[in-house]
Amino acid sequence: MERATLRIERGELGDAGYRFAAPLDFELLRGEHIALVGANGSGKTLLVETLLGRRPLRSGRLEYGFPTGSRTAGGVRYIAFHETYNRAEDGEYYYQQRWNSCDNEHAPRVGELLDRIECREPALRDELYDRLSLRPLLDKPVVMLSSGELRKFQIVRMLLTQARVLVVDNPFIGLDAEARQLLHELLARLTAVEGLQLILVSADETDMPPFITHVYRIEDRRLGPKIPAGAFRRQPGPVLPTITLPAAEREPPACAEAVQLCGVTVRYGDRTILESIDWTIRNGECWALSGPNGAGKSTLLSLISADNPQAYAQEIALFGRRRGTGESIWEIKRRIGYVSSEMHRSFLKPIPAVNIVASGYFDSLGLYEKPTGAQLASAVAWMEAFRIGAVAERPFLQLSSGEQRLALLARAFVKDPDLLILDEPLNGLDEANRTRVRTIVDAFCSRRGKSLIYVSHVESDWPSCIGHRFELRRKAKE
Repeated sequence: MERATLRIERGELGDAGYRFAAPLDFELLRGEHIALVGANGSGKTLLVETLLGRRPLRSGRLEYGFPTGSRTAGGVRYIAFHETYNRAEDGEYYYQQRWNSCDNEHAPRVGELLDRIECREPALRDELYDRLSLRPLLDKPVVMLSSGELRKFQIVRMLLTQARVLVVDNPFIGLDAEARQLLHELLARLTAVEGLQLILVSADETDMPPFITHVYRIEDRRLGPKIPAGAFRRQPGPVLPTITLPAAEREPPACAEAVQLCGVTVRYGDRTILESIDWTIRNGECWALSGPNGAGKSTLLSLISADNPQAYAQEIALFGRRRGTGESIWEIKRRIGYVSSEMHRSFLKPIPAVNIVASGYFDSLGLYEKPTGAQLASAVAWMEAFRIGAVAERPFLQLSSGEQRLALLARAFVKDPDLLILDEPLNGLDEANRTRVRTIVDAFCSRRGKSLIYVSHVESDWPSCIGHRFELRRKAKE
């Protein structure tokens, strides 16, 4: 038998709730670089956890073609979509911490955490810093990074590790076009490093890097055969049934404008994030907010969503009322549905997914108030609209990353908000769910008086209702 770096033979899992429909046969032979593709919830994460030894086999064999000691961590490194939204800071994190600069004085810095890693190639560190424009971030607290900057930090940290196998889950999400191209080139360069192999995990079959040699597809918790990349054929796009949304719950707003920003400027120390921003969003308008990683998109959204205390020092009016004139943040949030990477990484409680959706009524990160029967029914109805009704009672942290994102989208819609803020809403979703989300956004925004701010680096991901664009540019280093 040919020598393998990783191999599972006739593997069956022992956990009744998390197993494959048929025994697993998987192998990564020397010199191969594999793509593992499949729809959200198909079993990709379950297979990866099995390869890492986190899910014990009830029968069959899991073999590593290198010394592992008591753990696989020295040979296999894993960076996952959901881990980027959790403890990337190597410390305690709470939602809104990023916007409270007084709480970040002792937070670990990017350079401090990266300096702890012993790099396999001395020249690689400098190349990564230069090509991913990381040097301006080295003195920045990790908690202050934008979602795109955070992804770059995680990718660099992963690439610096001395691993035999790098398992990379959705590495390109949240990156602008320039950074995506650079990452493609850097991953390709790493495949030339002797003894290093890559397993790329993705719900998107369209983004197949040229260095991939073989592909495994997972469908309904069944692992298909290993296919040479040249022979792999993408499945045809999905045909979605007609989508019916839950009924509207509120009357259209009486004021003319949803958002008014006049001369908004945000600085942290000597770093200017936003400068003299003017922007008006009228009720019923749908806007795309664009700009490269680090341009200040997340900061701007935090001002509108009442998450950033600097809003009180700015000339900002929401739904016809000037900020700082006596309204509470909860009065503002009641009219806004919001989903973002910043928010995703803050949901750490293993409560049922339907409770996460229902928490949208209370704008809380957990469910601390008892929802009414009508509110729970609405939460279930929105989960059905996003085709995740079957996991309503499953703990949120046991969902796949794509299912988590769909649950948080349902949470954003559940209270029938006047303003939707969707920051990279399609991250980690397969093609069927990407199409479904865009269809739901279009249908929802056709309701009278609904406004939208939509963020995505990929214009083909924009829903058809987008009629306006507001672009931010990265501030030059001062």
